[in-house]
Amino acid sequence: MENVVKIILSILFILCLLDMPYGFYQFVRFSAMLGFALLAYWASLKENKTEMIIFIGLAILFQPIIKIALGRTIWNVVDVVVAGWLLYSVFKERKNAKTVN
Repeated sequence: MENVVKIILSILFILCLLDMPYGFYQFVRFSAMLGFALLAYWASLKENKTEMIIFIGLAILFQPIIKIALGRTIWNVVDVVVAGWLLYSVFKERKNAKTVN
């Protein structure tokens, strides 16, 4: 389930590079906050404190209540970096799972 959340968030972040209506960006911020909160919870269950802290930080960064104004260009960079990192973590976990089996 973690990988599904990571892939969905990555797709949403990549779509943010397109010229979308403002409501879409609000939806992405809210979805990202919920998704990263879930990922932080799952990381805490696995006792992975590093990932938990990263996901909590990302949930705070993307939360829609008190917006962090970074400007369109910086947000695009953040979206691409976070999407890339999420996709990398999905493929890394799959590779590790195949190695264990």
